Amino acid sequence: MITGEIKARFIEPMLLQRVSSLPQGVNWSYEVKLDGYRAVAIKTNGTVLLRSRNNKNFDTQYPAIVKALTTLPDETVIDGEVVALDRTGRPSFNALQNAVSGVRVVYYVFDVLILDGRDVMAEPLSARRDLLRSRILPKVGEPVRESAILEAGLSDVIAAIRAHGLEGIVAKRLDSRYGPGQRSGAWLKMRINRAKDFVIGGYTLGSPIDAVIFGYYDGDRLIYAGRTRSGFTPGSRAALYRRFRGLEIGECPFA
Repeated sequence: MITGEIKARFIEPMLLQRVSSLPQGVNWSYEVKLDGYRAVAIKTNGTVLLRSRNNKNFDTQYPAIVKALTTLPDETVIDGEVVALDRTGRPSFNALQNAVSGVRVVYYVFDVLILDGRDVMAEPLSARRDLLRSRILPKVGEPVRESAILEAGLSDVIAAIRAHGLEGIVAKRLDSRYGPGQRSGAWLKMRINRAKDFVIGGYTLGSPIDAVIFGYYDGDRLIYAGRTRSGFTPGSRAALYRRFRGLEIGECPFA
């Protein structure tokens, strides 16, 4: 651990590399792939700052998270993800984007970069996790939580993620140092439950759009699948309507 007092500051988050298969072994840990907004929390001079991966201000957007982090040690930087949980407890990116009522917004923390004025990014991930659990998490409460390590073999982790309908898995090498802005391959992500690709074939009028009608391709035939009214804001409905103008055709696109 590097000694000496340094000031906490925004640090560009370490990035994940997308892969189609994950490594196994005692040097790798696994976490749930969270479908939210990456966020770096900074406490400096007694003030908490919550920033996006591009250093945009999240303070006013998530005041409950900022309040919960006021008990952090001063001159500390942690890394995590802001996630909205639906009524079943699953991450919902749609709910997070559209501020859907009835969902709980949580900050899942998985790393510490600067702790009490000490730069710990050169320490292995296993040591940083120990610091997170002993020095950070006991000082904070809801809605701040640990992004828990899944204590099971890879095949069991994959089966559990698939059974619960979660998006995927993150694998991290336990001896890896924190590389700001780097996609080094020490942190990996793999999607498990892939969403089906749908095509918008039409819409029904409302204010200005009531529902979007969609289907899927079976060969060269577009098969009707259904319609949805949920997941839209007034602004997104208006934006979609503008994009649809001029694309009308004279016959039904569905087989």
